[in-house]
Amino acid sequence: MLAGTLFVGGLLLGLYPYVVYPLLARLVASRIARPVASSAAGPAPAVSVLISAYNEARHIEATVRNKLLQRYPGSLEILVASDGSTDGTDEIVRRIAADEPRVSLHRQEPRAGKTSALNDLVTKASGEILVFSDANSLYDGEAIAHLVSNFADPTVRYVTGRMIYVNPDGTPVGDGNTAYMRYENSLRATETALGSVVGVDGGVDAVRRRLYRPMRADQLPDFVLPLDVVSQGYRVVYEPAALLTEDALSEGGAEYRMRVRVALRALWALADKAALLRGGAGLLFAWQLWSHKLLRYLSFVPFALAWVAGLVLSIGGGAPLLVLLFALYNAVLLLALAGAAGLAVGPARYAYYFLLLNLASAKATWRFLKGEKQVLWQPRGG
Repeated sequence: MLAGTLFVGGLLLGLYPYVVYPLLARLVASRIARPVASSAAGPAPAVSVLISAYNEARHIEATVRNKLLQRYPGSLEILVASDGSTDGTDEIVRRIAADEPRVSLHRQEPRAGKTSALNDLVTKASGEILVFSDANSLYDGEAIAHLVSNFADPTVRYVTGRMIYVNPDGTPVGDGNTAYMRYENSLRATETALGSVVGVDGGVDAVRRRLYRPMRADQLPDFVLPLDVVSQGYRVVYEPAALLTEDALSEGGAEYRMRVRVALRALWALADKAALLRGGAGLLFAWQLWSHKLLRYLSFVPFALAWVAGLVLSIGGGAPLLVLLFALYNAVLLLALAGAAGLAVGPARYAYYFLLLNLASAKATWRFLKGEKQVLWQPRGG
């Protein structure tokens, strides 16, 4: 009886943040939808695009020129922080800046990480709106205009766009990553209707400068800054028309390391902003934060518990229906392993990516419990 309860309960709790919460959020949003009063009318505020780069010579020129080609009606400047780069990133930006006064290079030495670089760039920026771009982020031509239009709503102070991972090689990790971002983007649209989204990616985001608060070097700006905005009583919303494309990682080890890093920094952010989990910005947002973030990062615990309980059921002759459900559970795990081995079948790819996410969360949780923090990392390779 206990094993059956643990098995069913573990599966339900593990699936809750991925399946049940999005359905409940959509139901609640249909009753209390809060539209965003976006508008392109009126004078366009000045924009500063902030880019932190470490050894991004392969991508930085395309990224900077992409921002220069933005069809934005107001003034726009691009500030690039080179975080101790040694591969020629600085020289590329200086060459562009020599012909384009809207571009400037700011070297951070010694290397101190993305968050420190952004803190420094904000002090040098002149724009009313700060736009955050990764060093490899390519925007649609009107992405910044679409981001900024949402600030016409006085309740909105942070806007995140739509990231799409492109995966030309068709690898299991790349396809899983792409599908996961489609899922996340759909959930962000639902959460915008609830009031505020819980998390952003950081590659196509904008905030009113006066709400930017300097962060510690170990803090995750993609998570801490939006939570700061919510704690100040304003909305963080999703703008699907602000489109960003990035290449998906195709190698499992690189994706795993990246997911570990992001989860670890997110767990520390949740610890820093624990007041929001306790209802500091309202019970609705607390429910979102628990469901979308904390329970998702910890879902490996009930999944593992369910597997152990299912094994006990199978050995002890449990109810046939539960034993069958445990067999299906194991079939999904086998699909995931097949995906890890490179099986080019859709379900195997998605099962593998789901397993990778949970293994990365488990590793990040272990590092969090040991008190580890991460400030520096290699680009793209995780």
